[in-house]
Amino acid sequence: MAPHSPAQVRGAALLADPLLNKGTAFTAEERAEFGLDGLLPPATETLEEQAGRAYEAFLGYDRQLNRHIYLRQLQDTNEVLFHGLLTRHLEEMLPVVYTPTVGEACRRFSEIYRRPRGLFLTYEDRHRFREILRNRPGGEVDVIVVTDGQRILGLGDQGVGGMGIPIGKLSLYTAIGGIHPARTLPVLLDVGTDNEDLLANEHYLGRRQHRVTGEAYDEMIEAFVSAVEAELPGTLLQWEDFATAHARPILGRYQDRLLTFNDDIQGTAAVALGALTTATKVTGAALTDHRIVVLGAGSAAIGVADMIRTALVDEGLTEEQAADRFWFVDIDGLLVDSRTGLTPEQRVYARDDEDVRQWGEAPDLARVVGEVRPTVLIGLSTAHGAFTEEIVRTMAGSCDRPVILPLSNPTSNAEAEPADLARWTDGRALIATGSPFPPLTVDGREVPVAQANNVYVFPAVGLAVTACRATRVTDRMMVAAARAVGECAVRAGTGEATPLLPPLASMRDAAREIALAVARAAVEDGVAPEATEAELREAVTEAQWTPRYTS
Repeated sequence: MAPHSPAQVRGAALLADPLLNKGTAFTAEERAEFGLDGLLPPATETLEEQAGRAYEAFLGYDRQLNRHIYLRQLQDTNEVLFHGLLTRHLEEMLPVVYTPTVGEACRRFSEIYRRPRGLFLTYEDRHRFREILRNRPGGEVDVIVVTDGQRILGLGDQGVGGMGIPIGKLSLYTAIGGIHPARTLPVLLDVGTDNEDLLANEHYLGRRQHRVTGEAYDEMIEAFVSAVEAELPGTLLQWEDFATAHARPILGRYQDRLLTFNDDIQGTAAVALGALTTATKVTGAALTDHRIVVLGAGSAAIGVADMIRTALVDEGLTEEQAADRFWFVDIDGLLVDSRTGLTPEQRVYARDDEDVRQWGEAPDLARVVGEVRPTVLIGLSTAHGAFTEEIVRTMAGSCDRPVILPLSNPTSNAEAEPADLARWTDGRALIATGSPFPPLTVDGREVPVAQANNVYVFPAVGLAVTACRATRVTDRMMVAAARAVGECAVRAGTGEATPLLPPLASMRDAAREIALAVARAAVEDGVAPEATEAELREAVTEAQWTPRYTS
């Protein structure tokens, strides 16, 4: 169903509709036709002129949170202008629209709440979810992003404030992937919160009860999925910022039933594999040569390892050989077979106790790095500063170009500062971080720090499945996305100084190439209709919406 047309909306109601409002870009003829005479200042502006004026207003705010609020208000007023501004200044505005500023926006969601966006589904309404889905603005939906607010970034339980994440995520689906804003839907599943500060806050806007758990929680998830299947079949459903205890079981339960993926598990993993692919190409090594130490063993960390392991198997290793390339360390030390309480997914990477007995009891990261001498060090622990100078120098002592990925976000949770990593390795480290950092100065030249942001993958996946009409998101589709990210980075780079990820400023163009790779994999996996590469490329190009006004 196409978005509604101005002919159905007139006057002040037209100006209040962010999907149709053009503000001062309405021509004199349009103002007369749609009952807008006198409701706007006399001047008529182009989209470019409006974007220039909006950018000046954006710069007028000193604090990042105030800039975030300004952009959200602009989005609620004029979607085309908002996305036009965002695409023009993507690299500058990405940290404001999404990480790290969105973390503060989630913490203060009830305080800064202005206008409704998306759907809030509460546990008590679980038997009416299909009916409530019909209250959504617009018609058909290409992408839903849903969270229950329990594990927002590295901040933990933010309850109803978690809605800031799907809203921000979907703005990037549009700005980068080109998904039409009318065909996106943010959803917050409000099952309560265990954040006592929120429960005690008189202004908290969410369900003021502790979280629903166990079978009741599973029942609500099933009710939501069933409602989506019935009301919006074929829509891409992305799970976002669910706690480890729920994230993987939900993905396992539904990934073969509908078009769905978990961005924290699969998106983060694909970006990490993309960065590793670039590093491997830059150094001339083989992916199968790497020894990988991972700090953190939550769903995101395991997802990264699983994605890399899939790529290693694709390059000729057995499942066992691929798993043997990893050493996992969490707060209790190295994961070993004798550890109790490990999930089946974690146990895949647990080391044989006999093999590491000489390392001492529960060896920590420093000991593991000293013994393994890894070529790759990945952090998804939210433990700020965990990659110490001693650990990094030990790693660099036996590896010419160490690959170091402190991926925890927001910035306050990063395992290391890129400037420190460069100094401790004499500029030899190949670095990608989870949050934005300023460029490094290496040998007198400025080198950008690659931010392993999921924006490199999820918008392209949304574009791909929309264009090729996929019915599932497979592991091979995500690996294809990762490899395409690496190829885009190498093409945009300059030899050994190549950043591990493509420049953010050109991500709309890169998204088309990544989407094409994903679409090809979907066809090869039999989850999308047969199509040639030329047909897929044309479909991807046609599916990517560009913010511009129509008459």
